[in-house]
Amino acid sequence: MNCLIIDDEAASRNIIRHLCSQENDLNITGEFSNAMEALKFLNQNDADLIFLDIHMPSLTGFDLIDTLQNPPRVILTTSDKSSAIVAFEYDCIIDFLAKPIEKDRFTKALDKVRSKPKRIPKTAESKEKDKKNKELYINIDRRLVKIDIRSIYLVEAKGDYVLIKTETKNYTVHSTLKKVEEKLPDDIFLKVHRSFIINFSKIVDIEDNSVLIKKDVVPVSRSNRPELMRRLNLL
Repeated sequence: MNCLIIDDEAASRNIIRHLCSQENDLNITGEFSNAMEALKFLNQNDADLIFLDIHMPSLTGFDLIDTLQNPPRVILTTSDKSSAIVAFEYDCIIDFLAKPIEKDRFTKALDKVRSKPKRIPKTAESKEKDKKNKELYINIDRRLVKIDIRSIYLVEAKGDYVLIKTETKNYTVHSTLKKVEEKLPDDIFLKVHRSFIINFSKIVDIEDNSVLIKKDVVPVSRSNRPELMRRLNLL
């Protein structure tokens, strides 16, 4: 099994690496001191198993799992035993190892992993979704105005109306954000906040809990941030 070790403590990584070296079927393909670096790796590479610390800077272990579309099997490693309750909410988490990790307990966790079938990768069934809908018609003063969908970079809810911003012009339409979201292809559009949908190919910058689209600073809610991070082509 190809496995990753993700832990901000060097001593913990050393212990897990030593324990892994005693198992013939484990192959360590990466070690990371923070989840952001691990995320970049996982965007380009597959893993069968992750030994994952919970409390790390920038992204926690749980944030990393939430960010991955199809996470591999995970063994959590942490000194915070109270987090075990949260772990039960994730199907991909096989076991929970409390630090300091003991050899017998480590072996038992691996036995659980070996007995659980390897994840089945999701087919690329519709990452390239049917792209026939390249145009959107909106009702403006009893006229139907055609918009090139890919020219839209931001949609904002404003009460009973939505503001649609495009490369050339802005339109205010009597509608809901939900209805507009249903008409937009989800391969390039993402709802990042209860009041905003963005064309994430138009992102200029990301800082903390906001993104810069053209000259608009748009808030990103905590619940939508993992999906935004997953979609980014991180280097």
